[in-house]
Amino acid sequence: MNIVIVGGGKVGFRLAGLLVKDKHEIAIVEKNRIVCEDIASDLNILVIHGDGCESRYLEDAGIREADVLATVTGNDEDNIVICQLAKKKFDIPRTVARVNDPKNEHIFHALGIDVPVNSTSIIAHIIEEEASMDDFVNLMTFKHGKLALVRVDIQEESTAIDCAIKNIHLPPQSVIVSIVRGEDVLVPGGDTILRKGDDLIAITTIEHEKELLERLLGEIGI
Repeated sequence: MNIVIVGGGKVGFRLAGLLVKDKHEIAIVEKNRIVCEDIASDLNILVIHGDGCESRYLEDAGIREADVLATVTGNDEDNIVICQLAKKKFDIPRTVARVNDPKNEHIFHALGIDVPVNSTSIIAHIIEEEASMDDFVNLMTFKHGKLALVRVDIQEESTAIDCAIKNIHLPPQSVIVSIVRGEDVLVPGGDTILRKGDDLIAITTIEHEKELLERLLGEIGI
Protein backbone atom coordinates (compact mmCIF):
# COMPACT_ATOMS: atom_id res chain seq x y z
CA MET A 1 0.00 0.00 0.00
CA ASN A 2 0.92 3.63 -0.43
CA ILE A 3 0.71 5.34 2.94
CA VAL A 4 1.26 8.99 3.84
CA ILE A 5 2.09 9.71 7.47
CA VAL A 6 1.83 13.22 8.88
CA GLY A 7 3.95 13.75 11.97
CA GLY A 8 7.51 12.54 12.26
CA GLY A 9 7.83 12.37 16.03
CA LYS A 10 8.38 9.14 17.94
CA VAL A 11 5.01 7.70 16.95
CA GLY A 12 5.32 8.62 13.27
CA PHE A 13 8.92 7.47 13.03
CA ARG A 14 8.23 4.08 14.62
CA LEU A 15 5.08 3.60 12.58
CA ALA A 16 6.99 4.34 9.37
CA GLY A 17 9.73 1.91 10.35
CA LEU A 18 7.26 -0.91 10.96
CA LEU A 19 5.36 -0.29 7.74
CA VAL A 20 8.55 -0.14 5.67
CA LYS A 21 9.52 -3.57 7.01
CA ASP A 22 6.16 -4.84 5.76
CA LYS A 23 7.07 -3.59 2.25
CA HIS A 24 4.65 -0.65 2.11
CA GLU A 25 5.48 2.57 0.27
CA ILE A 26 5.78 5.29 2.92
CA ALA A 27 6.08 9.07 2.84
CA ILE A 28 6.27 11.33 5.90
CA VAL A 29 5.32 15.00 6.21
CA GLU A 30 6.93 16.77 9.17
CA LYS A 31 7.18 20.44 10.19
CA ASN A 32 10.55 20.26 11.93
CA ARG A 33 13.49 20.30 9.51
CA ILE A 34 15.90 18.63 11.94
CA VAL A 35 13.43 15.81 12.56
CA CYS A 36 13.08 15.41 8.79
CA GLU A 37 16.83 15.10 8.41
CA ASP A 38 17.00 12.49 11.18
CA ILE A 39 14.24 10.41 9.60
CA ALA A 40 15.82 10.63 6.15
CA SER A 41 19.14 9.42 7.54
CA ASP A 42 17.52 6.39 9.22
CA LEU A 43 14.80 5.32 6.79
CA ASN A 44 14.84 4.97 3.02
CA ILE A 45 11.53 6.78 2.50
CA LEU A 46 10.27 10.07 1.08
CA VAL A 47 10.41 12.80 3.74
CA ILE A 48 8.68 16.14 3.11
CA HIS A 49 9.49 19.17 5.24
CA GLY A 50 6.23 21.07 5.62
CA ASP A 51 2.91 21.51 7.39
CA GLY A 52 0.50 18.66 6.71
CA CYS A 53 -2.41 21.09 7.10
CA GLU A 54 -1.37 22.58 3.75
CA SER A 55 -2.43 20.58 0.72
CA ARG A 56 0.74 21.34 -1.29
CA TYR A 57 2.88 19.35 1.14
CA LEU A 58 0.46 16.44 1.07
CA GLU A 59 0.66 16.52 -2.72
CA ASP A 60 4.47 16.51 -2.54
CA ALA A 61 4.17 13.37 -0.40
CA GLY A 62 2.07 11.65 -3.08
CA ILE A 63 -1.34 11.92 -1.41
CA ARG A 64 -3.15 11.50 -4.73
CA GLU A 65 -1.79 7.96 -5.07
CA ALA A 66 -2.12 7.07 -1.38
CA ASP A 67 -4.37 4.30 -0.07
CA VAL A 68 -4.20 5.48 3.53
CA LEU A 69 -3.40 8.70 5.33
CA ALA A 70 -2.29 8.44 8.97
CA THR A 71 -1.90 11.63 10.94
CA VAL A 72 -0.14 11.18 14.26
CA THR A 73 0.84 14.68 15.33
CA GLY A 74 0.54 15.76 18.96
CA ASN A 75 -2.22 18.25 18.09
CA ASP A 76 -5.80 17.02 17.73
CA GLU A 77 -6.90 20.09 15.76
CA ASP A 78 -4.16 19.50 13.19
CA ASN A 79 -5.03 15.80 12.95
CA ILE A 80 -8.69 16.62 12.30
CA VAL A 81 -7.88 19.27 9.68
CA ILE A 82 -5.45 16.97 7.87
CA CYS A 83 -7.97 14.11 7.72
CA GLN A 84 -10.70 16.43 6.49
CA LEU A 85 -8.38 17.77 3.80
CA ALA A 86 -7.40 14.26 2.74
CA LYS A 87 -11.03 13.13 2.52
CA LYS A 88 -12.61 16.16 0.88
CA LYS A 89 -9.88 17.38 -1.47
CA PHE A 90 -8.01 14.18 -2.30
CA ASP A 91 -10.74 11.58 -1.76
CA ILE A 92 -8.47 9.33 0.30
CA PRO A 93 -10.28 6.03 0.94
CA ARG A 94 -9.04 5.58 4.52
CA THR A 95 -7.91 8.01 7.20
CA VAL A 96 -6.36 7.08 10.54
CA ALA A 97 -5.82 9.72 13.21
CA ARG A 98 -4.14 9.85 16.58
CA VAL A 99 -6.43 11.17 19.34
CA ASN A 100 -4.33 12.93 21.95
CA ASP A 101 -7.12 14.07 24.27
CA PRO A 102 -9.75 11.35 24.93
CA LYS A 103 -12.38 14.09 25.34
CA ASN A 104 -12.05 14.81 21.61
CA GLU A 105 -12.66 11.28 20.35
CA HIS A 106 -16.37 11.90 19.64
CA ILE A 107 -15.39 14.82 17.38
CA PHE A 108 -13.18 12.56 15.26
CA HIS A 109 -16.07 10.11 14.84
CA ALA A 110 -18.57 12.89 14.07
CA LEU A 111 -16.32 14.30 11.34
CA GLY A 112 -16.07 10.99 9.51
CA ILE A 113 -12.49 10.01 10.33
CA ASP A 114 -12.35 6.28 9.63
CA VAL A 115 -10.14 5.13 12.50
CA PRO A 116 -9.54 7.50 15.41
CA VAL A 117 -6.88 5.87 17.61
CA ASN A 118 -7.24 6.86 21.24
CA SER A 119 -4.11 5.39 22.82
CA THR A 120 -5.34 6.25 26.31
CA SER A 121 -8.48 4.14 25.84
CA ILE A 122 -6.52 1.28 24.29
CA ILE A 123 -4.08 1.23 27.20
CA ALA A 124 -7.01 1.30 29.63
CA HIS A 125 -8.60 -1.66 27.84
CA ILE A 126 -5.35 -3.60 28.00
CA ILE A 127 -5.03 -2.92 31.74
CA GLU A 128 -8.65 -3.96 32.29
CA GLU A 129 -8.10 -7.06 30.17
CA GLU A 130 -5.08 -8.16 32.17
CA ALA A 131 -6.84 -7.51 35.47
CA SER A 132 -10.12 -9.09 34.41
CA MET A 133 -11.36 -12.66 34.34
CA ASP A 134 -13.83 -11.79 31.56
CA ASP A 135 -13.92 -14.10 28.54
CA PHE A 136 -14.92 -11.24 26.21
CA VAL A 137 -13.24 -7.83 25.97
CA ASN A 138 -14.08 -4.99 23.55
CA LEU A 139 -10.64 -3.67 22.59
CA MET A 140 -11.76 -0.74 20.44
CA THR A 141 -14.50 0.51 18.15
CA PHE A 142 -14.12 2.14 14.74
CA LYS A 143 -16.09 3.07 11.62
CA HIS A 144 -18.01 5.66 13.66
CA GLY A 145 -18.74 3.22 16.45
CA LYS A 146 -20.34 0.61 14.17
CA LEU A 147 -17.58 -2.02 14.27
CA ALA A 148 -15.74 -3.50 17.23
CA LEU A 149 -12.41 -5.26 17.62
CA VAL A 150 -12.88 -7.83 20.37
CA ARG A 151 -10.96 -10.50 22.21
CA VAL A 152 -12.59 -13.81 23.14
CA ASP A 153 -10.90 -16.37 25.40
CA ILE A 154 -11.76 -20.00 24.66
CA GLN A 155 -11.95 -21.48 28.14
CA GLU A 156 -12.57 -25.02 29.36
CA GLU A 157 -16.36 -24.66 29.39
CA SER A 158 -16.55 -23.32 25.83
CA THR A 159 -18.45 -25.53 23.39
CA ALA A 160 -16.24 -24.18 20.57
CA ILE A 161 -13.30 -26.30 21.72
CA ASP A 162 -12.24 -28.82 19.04
CA CYS A 163 -14.60 -27.23 16.49
CA ALA A 164 -13.50 -26.05 13.05
CA ILE A 165 -14.21 -22.38 12.42
CA LYS A 166 -16.22 -23.25 9.29
CA ASN A 167 -18.67 -25.20 11.47
CA ILE A 168 -19.33 -22.26 13.79
CA HIS A 169 -22.15 -20.11 12.47
CA LEU A 170 -20.70 -16.70 13.23
CA PRO A 171 -23.06 -13.71 13.18
CA PRO A 172 -23.29 -11.58 10.00
CA GLN A 173 -20.34 -9.25 9.37
CA SER A 174 -18.20 -11.09 11.92
CA VAL A 175 -14.80 -12.63 11.26
CA ILE A 176 -12.04 -14.17 13.37
CA VAL A 177 -8.87 -12.41 12.24
CA SER A 178 -6.25 -14.07 14.45
CA ILE A 179 -5.69 -16.66 17.14
CA VAL A 180 -3.09 -16.30 19.88
CA ARG A 181 -2.11 -19.83 20.89
CA GLY A 182 0.67 -19.89 23.45
CA GLU A 183 3.58 -18.00 21.91
CA ASP A 184 2.20 -18.32 18.37
CA VAL A 185 -0.09 -16.00 16.42
CA LEU A 186 -2.15 -17.84 13.80
CA VAL A 187 -4.11 -16.47 10.84
CA PRO A 188 -7.06 -18.89 10.84
CA GLY A 189 -8.85 -20.52 7.94
CA GLY A 190 -12.13 -22.40 7.80
CA ASP A 191 -10.47 -25.68 8.74
CA THR A 192 -8.65 -24.24 11.77
CA ILE A 193 -9.63 -26.10 14.95
CA LEU A 194 -10.15 -24.04 18.08
CA ARG A 195 -8.33 -25.24 21.18
CA LYS A 196 -8.73 -24.66 24.89
CA GLY A 197 -6.81 -21.55 25.90
CA ASP A 198 -6.96 -19.89 22.48
CA ASP A 199 -7.32 -16.11 22.53
CA LEU A 200 -9.35 -15.04 19.50
CA ILE A 201 -9.25 -11.57 17.99
CA ALA A 202 -12.39 -10.86 15.98
CA ILE A 203 -14.13 -8.02 14.18
CA THR A 204 -17.90 -7.73 14.45
CA THR A 205 -20.64 -5.13 14.38
CA ILE A 206 -21.62 -3.62 17.71
CA GLU A 207 -25.10 -5.15 17.56
CA HIS A 208 -23.65 -8.64 17.04
CA GLU A 209 -21.16 -8.65 19.91
CA LYS A 210 -23.47 -10.61 22.22
CA GLU A 211 -24.34 -13.14 19.52
CA LEU A 212 -20.66 -13.65 18.70
CA LEU A 213 -19.96 -14.34 22.37
CA GLU A 214 -22.80 -16.88 22.49
CA ARG A 215 -21.61 -18.67 19.35
CA LEU A 216 -18.05 -19.00 20.64
CA LEU A 217 -18.68 -19.67 24.32
CA GLY A 218 -22.21 -21.05 24.34
CA GLU A 219 -24.29 -23.19 22.02
CA ILE A 220 -22.90 -23.46 18.49
CA GLY A 221 -25.21 -23.69 15.51
CA ILE A 222 -23.85 -26.39 13.18
